[in-house]
Amino acid sequence: MTGVEVVLVVNIAVGSLFAAGYAIIAAGNASQRAALWFALSYMIGMLAPVSDILGPVLGASELGEVLSYSAFLLASLSISASLAIFHRRRPPWAAILAILVYGLGVRAWIWEHERDTASYGFAYQSAYVLASLLAARTTLSIDRRGPLHLALAAVFFVISAHFLLKPFAAMTFGSGRTFADYTKTTYAMISQSSSGILLVAAGLLLLLIVAQKAIAESQLASETDPLSGLANRRGFDRRAEAALARARRTGLPMAVALFDLDRFKRVNDTFGHATGDGVIAGFAAVLRDTAPGAAITARQGGEEFVMLIEGATAGTAWLAAEAVRIRTALGLGEGLPAMTVSAGVAQLRPGESLSDLLRRADQATYDAKHAGRDRICLAPEAPSPAAVRLAS
Repeated sequence: MTGVEVVLVVNIAVGSLFAAGYAIIAAGNASQRAALWFALSYMIGMLAPVSDILGPVLGASELGEVLSYSAFLLASLSISASLAIFHRRRPPWAAILAILVYGLGVRAWIWEHERDTASYGFAYQSAYVLASLLAARTTLSIDRRGPLHLALAAVFFVISAHFLLKPFAAMTFGSGRTFADYTKTTYAMISQSSSGILLVAAGLLLLLIVAQKAIAESQLASETDPLSGLANRRGFDRRAEAALARARRTGLPMAVALFDLDRFKRVNDTFGHATGDGVIAGFAAVLRDTAPGAAITARQGGEEFVMLIEGATAGTAWLAAEAVRIRTALGLGEGLPAMTVSAGVAQLRPGESLSDLLRRADQATYDAKHAGRDRICLAPEAPSPAAVRLAS
């Protein structure tokens, strides 16, 4: 076995590991089924080194050459489709088809041309260059891209430059007069080794992106209340502590409103728990739609909800809570009983902890209940609603 054949075998093994890795993540995470597209891309790509090895051995060099070129081009293009599908975007099918047709057409055109020439080399590599640039463009077009996406796009740009340099290496070292001679050349060793290293880098970054998304969605699921669709207590605490740290760092105000649905137990006792669940979901929708865009909203448990607003004073939070109260009284949805809600509002004091802030808001909610329900009360040392109205 020649050195080139060893490198080809290594590339096949690495491609198999990547394909298996994507498949395992997809199988273990229902939300990551799109990772199977990456597995398919690497499985297609493995056909290229397999054809390079088996073509000459089986005396089918020409067939092996066609399969090798076509498989690698298709695998390179399928990465763009896989990236788009994985991030729930429309794949660039028109560009993919155009590059595929162009690549196969150019390959047919140069079939009888002399191999170790600039025109042959650039024509041969041009479709790979375009496929790599398309992958880079697709990566950069993804919404909410992070450092891993930027690194991946950079790798695709390097891969495209690497394909542009290959013709010079072929002319310098010689790529063999025929495809059968190719695996015995120094150029083949350089070409396969460099391509393998770069594709491993791209594969690792893709695998990290897939794993990162799986972890993020798993965390989101663990921090989301399934009935209301809002954050649960765990999710709220994590986000609220981060908001508290920002408030301490910037010195900006922060306020919280705690909501408690009035006479919720009576709903369950009178209409049943299914209706009670509908009321919870209906109020969650009201809270989500009415709360300020920057607010952190969550279901604390049972019929209790919370809204934390960064940069808000108690007066601002009172107005936001009042809007939620009014909207709730207008109805939570067809077929649901009329409901009211009581709430307490508190503004963060200097040096106060999150639990202390919530405790004061909870006491204000208790005051609202005992004052007759269907109202918003302010915690002590906060401006009164009348003052808020005058200021506005």
